[in-house]
Parts: sequence; structure tokens; C-alpha cells
Amino acid sequence: MTYYTKAKFLTSAPDIRHLAEDDGIEVAFAGRSNAGKSSALNTLTRQRSLARTSKTPGRTQLINVFELDERRRLVDLPGYGFAQVPIEMKKKWQRSLGEYLQKRKNLKGIVVLMDIRHPFKDLDQDLIYWAVAAELPVLALLTKSDKLKSGKRKAQLMMAQEAALAFMGDVTVQTFSSLSKQGLPELETVLDKWLEIQKDPTPK
Repeated sequence: MTYYTKAKFLTSAPDIRHLAEDDGIEVAFAGRSNAGKSSALNTLTRQRSLARTSKTPGRTQLINVFELDERRRLVDLPGYGFAQVPIEMKKKWQRSLGEYLQKRKNLKGIVVLMDIRHPFKDLDQDLIYWAVAAELPVLALLTKSDKLKSGKRKAQLMMAQEAALAFMGDVTVQTFSSLSKQGLPELETVLDKWLEIQKDPTPK
């Protein structure tokens, strides 16, 4: 049984003023709309509908917080880069996303999810550059890896790993598939480190 099956929904908030106190440890999941963020969270926690999945980009409009224990949380941030949404709503979501990333002191790492076929688009790069400037570690997770055959998948990973060097920071790149569970153990290893789960194997 993995530690992440303990995850349970804690709260949804339009901005950081509506979040709980800034203590403990949080790891954020961010990505373009339809990058597979909700599916990845559901796969990680072994729960089919912990995070709502939708074929409509931009469904995650709020900061959604999932509690692992009283000290540790996973945070699902609003998707960015969606097209079919009014411009004012886009600006509001971008604002709440940026505010959380800049002001939340207990944030220990960011998982940036990107479709393996379209990695490192402009908004992804903006987010990663910000995280590096804030000295936060980043895991660039190339999702939907099952869409590519093994050789092409490895080539995309190598290309992305080379591209990540340009960020000049703590940026790791891995492939992931919610369908095949490829990359799930590697994702858990990174999260265990950020959430300090190995240091505290039997959290109260």
C-alpha cells in the first residue's frame, strides 16, 4: 500500500487568501489544460475520481488541495494555456496561479506536467524559469507516454532532458503514463523526497 492512497480532498480555493495556514509541506501539480494533470493525481493516489478529469480544457478553475496527513498536502493548480475561455477568466486564473507560486512559503517542489508530444511550450517554460528563480526543484513530467512507441518515447525524453539544461536549475525530466502506470515509481520517489516521507516513515 502506497502512502499516496491516503490522499483526501481538503479544500478548493479561488486564491491563496482562502487556503489554510502556510505550514507543513506542499507539492504543487501544474500544467497546461489537458496535459493530464488530474489523471496523474488519480493514478498516483490510486483513486479514480480524487481529481476531476475532463475532456474540456480549463475545467480546473480553483486551487484544489488534497491532504495526505496533517503536515503534507498535494495541490492541484488551475490549468493554464486554455483557449475556449473568456479572457477575464483567464486573467483571474493566471493571477491566482502566480500568487500561489510566489507567496506560498511551504511549497517544496513543483511537478510541471506536459504532453510528451508537445513539451516545453512558452507557458511551461515561464513557470519553470520562475521556479528556478525561487530555488524550487521542478519535475517536468512528460505525460501520455503510452501514445509513443518505445524508441520515440526515449528520443523525446532525451531531447527534453537536453532542453531542461537551459533552465540552469534543479529540473528533472521523466516520462509518465496514467494508463500504463509507466513512470509511477519514479514520480513517487521524487515526491517522497520533497514531502520528507522517508525521514518520517510512520507519520502520525
